[in-house]
Amino acid sequence: MFTGIIEEMGEITAIAPAGDGWRLTVRAPRAAADAVHGESIAVSGVCLTVVGSTADTFDTDVMKQTLDVAAIGSATVGTRVNIEKAMPVGARLGGHIVQGHVDGVGDVLEVRPGAQWSVLRISLPADLAPLVVDKGSISVDGTSLTVSAVSAPAEPSPWFEISLIPETLAATTLGIRAVGDRVNLETDILARHVERLLAFRAAPEGGSR
Repeated sequence: MFTGIIEEMGEITAIAPAGDGWRLTVRAPRAAADAVHGESIAVSGVCLTVVGSTADTFDTDVMKQTLDVAAIGSATVGTRVNIEKAMPVGARLGGHIVQGHVDGVGDVLEVRPGAQWSVLRISLPADLAPLVVDKGSISVDGTSLTVSAVSAPAEPSPWFEISLIPETLAATTLGIRAVGDRVNLETDILARHVERLLAFRAAPEGGSR
């Protein structure tokens, strides 16, 4: 489990085939310094497993399903990524509960820089739209953020907006995002559980669920 508080920005330095997936090498000195083989680590919001490390890099395998679902599937050598190590028991939950299970991918539609903060408008897959609410939590490329605006329910192309303070812009890859960039989205786990519960209650008794 993660909190969505990014610990450092890393850089993909190598991509090698691994079965039908990839093995990534990521330069991230802080994370690599005490990386443990087999531990979980979030790379731009994707929960992966450390399979090797050096003093300033770590290796991790990414299976084909993840490459197909997450924005990391379009990464190249040199791509910057957000890094967060798994939250230890007893640690402060500074963001919100992030599992590292990407629900979908959004496209950056607008970047509106401001004197004090910047606003990003991001497209939202239609099936995720009911799970994203104004002032609710969302993970964008692994970063815990508060939704500052959402499209109306009748909007045919759903979107949401996030407002980013200078610290977030400097400490995460969101500060280098441009229109057309793809980002990983993970909705609030509580919203997903409620949606599933309501679906079961609405299903005819004995019917397909």
